[in-house]
Amino acid sequence: MKFIKYLLFLLLIAFIGMAIYIAVQPNDFEVTESTTINAPKAVVFDIVSDTTDVDWSSFWKSSETMQKTIATPNDSIHQTFTSKRIKKSELKWNFVSNDDGSTTVTRKLDADNLAFMTKAKFALFGDNEEELSEQFKADLESIDKKVAKSMATYSINVDGITEYGGGFYLYKTISSTGSNKSTTMREQYDDIRTFMNAHNISASGMPFTIYIEMNLENGNVIMSNAIPVSERVIIAEDSNVLNGFMERTKALKVTLRGNHTNLKEAWTIAQKYLKDQNIEASEISPFEVYKNDPAQLPNPAHWVTEIYIPIKESAEDL
Repeated sequence: MKFIKYLLFLLLIAFIGMAIYIAVQPNDFEVTESTTINAPKAVVFDIVSDTTDVDWSSFWKSSETMQKTIATPNDSIHQTFTSKRIKKSELKWNFVSNDDGSTTVTRKLDADNLAFMTKAKFALFGDNEEELSEQFKADLESIDKKVAKSMATYSINVDGITEYGGGFYLYKTISSTGSNKSTTMREQYDDIRTFMNAHNISASGMPFTIYIEMNLENGNVIMSNAIPVSERVIIAEDSNVLNGFMERTKALKVTLRGNHTNLKEAWTIAQKYLKDQNIEASEISPFEVYKNDPAQLPNPAHWVTEIYIPIKESAEDL
């Protein structure tokens, strides 16, 4: 009998000691993980902000309640959760642009006022912070994959034969290698816009590129980068920006929705369609029309490019 009393007394002392040990454990903890994603900040922010209402990791259970979300577009997201296990936990996302165009994403959890049983679980069964850190790393890797998939999405549609209205345009002609094409085009359009601003000329449509020569294999081109205007512009003889006019013409139209890196495939599909349909291209140079401004759309999946290949009209069309 005395042994049982003695044993119960020892167990009581052990229980009190354990309770004191648990009680003095930290009342909060913090977990922070970062990763760098090869994408513009706005794209990464959109992917994260579209999914902040779901359970990114197993840390949040059904008992957790999201109290509020404060988002500063393309900069940060701040969420507050409450539950019986943790009286208050804050999840913070920060997005920082890097010089190479990538984005560093940081995910930080601040948990405060842990419930006694939660502290007991942490004390008895291991370091919860290390487990959460691994979960955070996995979550950030998942975001990286979602971003890459989002940016790689594209579609090519053969719209068929249409009539392109034509009209006046200002342009600059240059030859370029495939590797320098994007940079060259950007500089060309900057020069044309500078000229238009200096002479108070307004664009009447979206920029386009006329291909005088095109090599689909290596991407080398001779091209005229152009911006449409509503009427003929009288230009000084020494100007490097010229005035042109495109006749109204029938053309095969193919639309690419996605990154310009997919244009080679779109042009190949367009040319195959002409061959399969036994349609002959005319002497008018083919061209691309850029229906939106990539500078305003950081996700290339949203870019829209229309390809036009002018065709010879049949006798019935004349």
